Amino acid sequence: MKHHRSSTLAVRKKDSGFSIFEIMVTLAIISLLVGLAAPRIMESFGRAKSKAAEIQMHSVKGAIQLFYIDVGRYPSESEGLDVLLIEPAAIANWRGPYLDKAEDIRDPWGRIYLYRSPGKNGAFDLYTLGRDGHSGGTREDSDIYL
Repeated sequence: MKHHRSSTLAVRKKDSGFSIFEIMVTLAIISLLVGLAAPRIMESFGRAKSKAAEIQMHSVKGAIQLFYIDVGRYPSESEGLDVLLIEPAAIANWRGPYLDKAEDIRDPWGRIYLYRSPGKNGAFDLYTLGRDGHSGGTREDSDIYL
């Protein structure tokens, strides 16, 4: 009786586990799923960064408006957005800092927001060139103006 029982266990051990073919099919299916899902996930990250840039730009715009209220003018292009963080020696009514930290004037891709005064369609332009850092583009590479 003992002999019969051990031979049954040996047969089970031999048949247990996965064949190399089953493993390869499983890996192929997983690769296919990742290949289909990855572009959508990356696109979502890109949209999230673009949306974050818009939100940050509204904060910077608010800081520029506060600067205008205190000083009576918008920052010049030569002063740039740094004037929202560091008190310049030549401005008497500066009551900043108007932003908390230097990262507040950087877009989600790590570049300083672009500022132009006077702007093309108003007192100033605040914008970023998107992920690629070049004018134009589509999706997350597109320029974002506020």
